[in-house]
Amino acid sequence: MFGELPRSPDSVGPRDRRARFRELLSRPGIIVQPSVGDALTACVAELIGFDAIALGGYAVGARLAITEPLLSVDDVAATVRYISLACGLPVMVDAGAGWGDPLHVMRTVRVLEDAGAASVHIEDQMFPKRAHYHRGTESVISQPEMVAKIRAALAAREDKQLVVVARTDAMRTDGYEEGIRRASAYAEAGAEMVMLFPNQVDEAMRAPKDLSGIPLIYVNSTGNRFDRPVLSAQQLQEWGWKLVYDSFAATGAMVHSLQVMLTNLKATGASGLDPALMIDARNFVEKAIGLERYYRIEEETVERRN
Repeated sequence: MFGELPRSPDSVGPRDRRARFRELLSRPGIIVQPSVGDALTACVAELIGFDAIALGGYAVGARLAITEPLLSVDDVAATVRYISLACGLPVMVDAGAGWGDPLHVMRTVRVLEDAGAASVHIEDQMFPKRAHYHRGTESVISQPEMVAKIRAALAAREDKQLVVVARTDAMRTDGYEEGIRRASAYAEAGAEMVMLFPNQVDEAMRAPKDLSGIPLIYVNSTGNRFDRPVLSAQQLQEWGWKLVYDSFAATGAMVHSLQVMLTNLKATGASGLDPALMIDARNFVEKAIGLERYYRIEEETVERRN
């Protein structure tokens, strides 16, 4: 039911992951990657068969029960390290606004690269970010400021295979044309992919044509309160987008299931979950964390009977 155990991540180093991500980018077709906030979710995604994952700021913040703007670069880097130790997939890391000006962006890139990131995306929002961005109240920095951050990020890489992604929120704050103008400028500055946030379906359809030759990332925000379209990978591929991920679905699904179960537990003292399904779930978790490998090591060492 669950397939074979994944290859041990011990044999998949950061350079291998970055090379793998670049190979995925060179293929025709769209890349679908889920946004995760922890190593277990990353391992489950690997078992399901995804080729890459995203470490989303919203997901990491939610896991720590804080808003994304309160995350530190060390919070994010620690999560990247846990994922890299457990999972062999390339990880695209949300680096927010880079934690400051170009000098801080350089430090951010070096820290996340060392932690194992295959790619990082940096946005043109102000720093420090404010919690109000969750309400759609955003402030973008000037285009020249963001171009300087992109160039700093590119210069900071020790491994040139690390993919630097520029994210622009200008389409949401200043309209479609400004978003297109900035995306073009960021690609010209050296960003290898650009993340956009179209407000309407027709904008999502137009953007790849208006930015021909630039690999574009679409973010599905399931459960968003601003009527931003959630679109299928097939549709986005037909329009010319290169990568899509959902920033909230995995977090939302876990919280919804947990809410239902805990409500039952509080009311009845029992979870209400199907025992057979829970056995399957436990088996899946143990496959995801590689428990059989640990059993083998113990059997060959401390559990060995002479």
